[in-house]
Parts: sequence; structure tokens; C-alpha cells
Amino acid sequence: MGQVGGHAGRIEQVGADQSPLVSPAELDAIELIVMKRLREYTLGDHRSLFHGPGFDYVGLRTWEPGDRLSVVDWPQSSLNNFSPLIVRDFEQPGTASVVVVADRSRSTLCGTDSTPIAKTIAWSVGTIGMSATFFQDAFGLITFDHAFDDMAMVLPKPGRNQVMHCLDAYQFGRGLEPLVRTEHVGHTIAGVMRRTSVVAVVSDFLLDNADRMLGELAHLNARHDLFLVMVDAAPGFALPPASAGWVHVHDVETGRRQLISRRGLRQLADRARAWQDDVAKRATDRGLDVIRIDTDQAKAAATLTAFAAERRLRKQ
Repeated sequence: MGQVGGHAGRIEQVGADQSPLVSPAELDAIELIVMKRLREYTLGDHRSLFHGPGFDYVGLRTWEPGDRLSVVDWPQSSLNNFSPLIVRDFEQPGTASVVVVADRSRSTLCGTDSTPIAKTIAWSVGTIGMSATFFQDAFGLITFDHAFDDMAMVLPKPGRNQVMHCLDAYQFGRGLEPLVRTEHVGHTIAGVMRRTSVVAVVSDFLLDNADRMLGELAHLNARHDLFLVMVDAAPGFALPPASAGWVHVHDVETGRRQLISRRGLRQLADRARAWQDDVAKRATDRGLDVIRIDTDQAKAAATLTAFAAERRLRKQ
């Protein structure tokens, strides 16, 4: 992000009292797109999703909305007077885990036409999550800041309620558990997953340490099936013409201020696009697949659904 000159634009932190980036109605629309596309994509083209009978016992956890009463461990719950209820957690053999590693840095709150980059990221979380639900896969979330220092997670679980939980966690920070950051980002992410998983890293990738991050993600890709979802950031830099000859630009991540010319201001969008082009090339050179999406939500949902289905069916 440093060479681009920082994000410019209106910053508005999403809070619990504000409208969500993806509303329940929009999630329903995502689900319809996913169901339609995956039924067309998978009809007669894949084997059964189930490879063995029964479920594997994983452990105990506290009750969450959407859990069936049949999984409540009543004797264990009675030990703490049923507050909270304790449930037995199971995992079905043969299903995969799908984890979205989503950028939650302050720069993602920038954008134009009331469409911040974070909204497109949230839309991607919902789309990939609903794709996982279609295949009855467990779905989880990891969030990170611009330097990958502040990381948090929602452990993978199956079901539509889990997708809603992950969206809520991304948008408002509710239900996120702190993730202990190791020196290697790939090792940190891998520590969340018990088995080989599909991992989607969703960001604008306007990062100072982009090359190092790509190297560590490439290392993770050797064990897991990882791909990058790059959200077009150029519209966020396409600012209205300025009458002043010189303009102060404020970097929302670092707080740095820089004085640039009116001509330099006009070039910010092109510089952001060039930065992303360079990151995409570096990622491809390291063997990482890159999907590039913009604010066209229907198009992005269709692209992500088809790609997620291809990656999932590759494991059948």
C-alpha cells in the first residue's frame, strides 16, 4: 500500500448499530445464485459427497443458535447447571473444510458510491460459504489486518447458520476468537485446520509486505488448496477532480500524510491498478491461482461459485 500512496476516501467503521455490509435479504439472493449455478455445474458430473457412514466425534463445545437438541450432552451440561448447554461436536468423514481468510483492515472501508471494498469482501465470504454449505462442507473464517499482526478466527463448522455467523463476525467482529500469530503466516493459518482444506484469501492486496506474504501463502498452498480473490481497488482511488494544485493524502492504515500534486491525485487509480497487477503476477509466478472481482456482485458471485465448485470437485 505504501507505494500507492494510501487509500483516500471516506472512512466509516461498521458498528453493531449500523447497517450490515450484507443484509439477510442479500444473503438469500447469494444463496439462490449459488444453488442455481452449482446445480447446473454439478448435475451428473461428480461422485457422491459421502464416502463413509456416520460421523467422527470431535469434542465438546458450548451450545450455539441452530444446534439440534439431539446433540446436547445433558450429563455434562448438568455439571454447570445448564448454563451454558454443552453439545457434542461431530465431523462427517469425507467432507472438506473451506476457510476464507478475509482482509479486515481499515483500508477496506474505503470505496465509492457507498460500496466499500469490505462489502465486496463480505459478499465473497457469503458466496464461498454458501458454496461450502451446498457440498455440506465445514466453513470457517480467519480475519487479518494490513500487516497480518491482528488475526482472529471462527473455527470451521457446517451449515447455513455457520455462514451467517461468519458474516456477522466479519462485519461486526462478533464471535471472533483471537488467533495466536506465529512468525510464519502460513503456519498460523494451517494451525486452524485439522485436514487438507480449500483456502480462499480475499483482499485488495494493497500491502506493504505483499511479496513476503505471497511467499508464505505459497508455502501453505503446498499442503492445502489455496487461491487468492483480489478485489479491484482502483475505483476507491478514482477521486473527484481537485481544484487545488497540491493535496494532502492520508493513509488510513499507518496515519502517514503525504503531499501530492493534482496530477498525482488523478494517477492514484492507475497506480492502484498497477500495484494489483504486479501482485497478481507475483502470485501466479509462485503457483497461486488468482481470481479478480469488482463491485458487480452478481458477476462476482457467479465467478466465485463456479471456481469454488471446480476446486471442491477436484477433491472428489
